[in-house]
Formats: sequence, C-alpha cells, structure tokens
Amino acid sequence: MGDTVRKTLVLTGASRGIGHATVKRFSRDGWRVITCSRQSFAENCPWPAGPEDHIKIDLSDPEDVGSAVAEIRHRLEKEGGRLDALVNNAGISPKTDDGKRLNSLETPMHVWRDVFQVNFFAPIMLARGLFRELETAKGSVVNVTSIVGSRVHPFAGTAYATSKAALASLTREMAADFGPHGIRVNAIAPGEIETAILSPGTDKIVENIPLRRLGTTAEVAETIFFLCSNASSYVTGSEIHINGGQHV
Repeated sequence: MGDTVRKTLVLTGASRGIGHATVKRFSRDGWRVITCSRQSFAENCPWPAGPEDHIKIDLSDPEDVGSAVAEIRHRLEKEGGRLDALVNNAGISPKTDDGKRLNSLETPMHVWRDVFQVNFFAPIMLARGLFRELETAKGSVVNVTSIVGSRVHPFAGTAYATSKAALASLTREMAADFGPHGIRVNAIAPGEIETAILSPGTDKIVENIPLRRLGTTAEVAETIFFLCSNASSYVTGSEIHINGGQHV
C-alpha cells in the first residue's frame, strides 16, 4: 500500500450477521476495523485484528457509550486522529417470553427505552462524539435501518420498528448537519437477510419477494462498503433498500 494512510472503520454490533460480514469485507480491502460489541474480544476471532481493535461497550448504557467514545478517540490518535467510517449496525429487537413480536399495547416502557437507547440514541452519540475524527478524514457514516421502519412486519416488534423509522429520519437530519463539514451520512435498510435473527415463517415472506430468495450478509456488506468508499462520494442523505424488491 506504499505510504498511503490506512483507512479506519468503527463498527458496532460486529460479532455476528451483517456486522460480521462487514468486518470481513473492509478487512479484505486493507482497512483497520475497530469493533464494538457487548462481548469481550473472542480468541477464536476469524479476522486478523486483535483485542487492540475491539472495544467492549454496552450501548444500552449512555455512560458506557460516553466512555467508549473517549477510548475510541484515544485509539484513533495513532491514525492521525482520523476516522474514515462509522457504521451503526448494532440493534436489539426484544420478543415476548414465547418468542412473539411485542406490539404497541404490550411493550413495557422500559423496553421501549432500552431499544431506543441502543438503536437510536447510541448512533447519534457515537457520531457526535467522533465528529472531529470524521471531519478530519471527510468520513462517512452509515446507519443500519430496516424494511420494518416503513411497514408493519409479522415478526419485528413495535419498539424495534419505530426506532428504525426514527433512525431513518435521523439519517436525513445528520446528512444536512454533517454535510457542510464534508461528512456523508446514509442509511441501508435490509429486508429478509439470512442471519440468526430470522424467525420461523420467513419462507412465506420469500414467496412474495420479487427476487424469490433471502439476501446474504455479504450482499449487505458490499452496499455498506460502497457507501464508505469514494464510489459514493456524492451520495448523502440516502436510505438504500436491500430487500430483493420486497418494498415494491
């Protein structure tokens, strides 16, 4: 790579699914990936970066998010205090005890608050906390929303769906506010992707998806990578639907 500066990504929710595929995609292109999740660094981690590129963070605790921001900024100092991309991928979607969706009549208020803290407040806290580093790099923020942010879904609960709708609106607001500083802010809204979070009965949904199949986590990661690359240098304030045409 010669004397070019290695690019750095901060990613939440890195341990599985879309986050996992995203780490692999960016690592393959030579990026440094700082992963953030509730779990400690796993020894059997499938990518080369060690614990020095992992931060244990409980996104449901605002104070923990604050201390994590300080730690991330400290670790970015050796990259010249620059951050090329922030991907807010972590999300929680609580269910009832028997695995059913929590609707707006049944969701306890403390669950609403936890879901919004992780899915909505943490992304803006991280982006604001890392603003200087993003500005230095003229970086990119990608918020992971969802198809359920714009329609009622048979499996996704109300708190999850409304938090994703709020995050989509926040993406638009952030694009307007961060844009004059050279920072692009976009969202991706995945549909039915093959991950552990899928519920029984998903095969019925697939029958009505124009492409007649589930998406893969690698396909989602490719779109995230596009939004963090120079290929999308004039794209901001967008929400890209990755759902095989399910929304049409």
